[in-house]
Amino acid sequence: MNTANKTITYPIVETFHSVQGEGYWTGVNAFFIRLGGCDVHCPWCDTKHSWNPSRHPQQSTAELTIAAKAVNPAITVITGGEPLMHDLFPLTTQLKNAAMRVHLETSGAHPFSGEFDWVTFSPKQFKAPHRSIYYHANELKVVVTNEYDLKWAEQQAALVPESTLCYLQPEWNSPQSKPLIFDYILQHPKWRISLQTHKLLQIQ
Repeated sequence: MNTANKTITYPIVETFHSVQGEGYWTGVNAFFIRLGGCDVHCPWCDTKHSWNPSRHPQQSTAELTIAAKAVNPAITVITGGEPLMHDLFPLTTQLKNAAMRVHLETSGAHPFSGEFDWVTFSPKQFKAPHRSIYYHANELKVVVTNEYDLKWAEQQAALVPESTLCYLQPEWNSPQSKPLIFDYILQHPKWRISLQTHKLLQIQ
């Protein structure tokens, strides 16, 4: 690969080794790279400190790859913030060259970039997804606070490949969302429920 890629940097909110807490890969050994920067601004966001990229230190693709490789994770997850605000090809190229399995968590609000083994697409009504995201979605995960969110979920599900796994996730601070999702899934069997198990377990 181009050695210049090793010196490209990204604003990093945090990196940490834990387990994936949500969706299809729940419970899997994972190394997380949380990139700074987000212009979607969900009001219930639990990582609002990530929104301003200038508040976070830069790290190179080489440094991030070394940190990921050191803990030998099953998957390396690039998340945010909104990671697609950045060109992810340099980072994913470096990680893939180190034989890492690379996942993406995104709202899809910006053009798709990077090379991934798995893409979790979590569209938000606050900023419409870019059309380039839909083809790449392995997993559709819609956060639900009210009944309209279920309509939004169906609209988004109609745009992803038939093979995409479809999840509804209760918004953590909206107790009414849990029975709403439970009843909906019983009537719509293509949907699954995603829980934030890392919060239930009180881990990062």
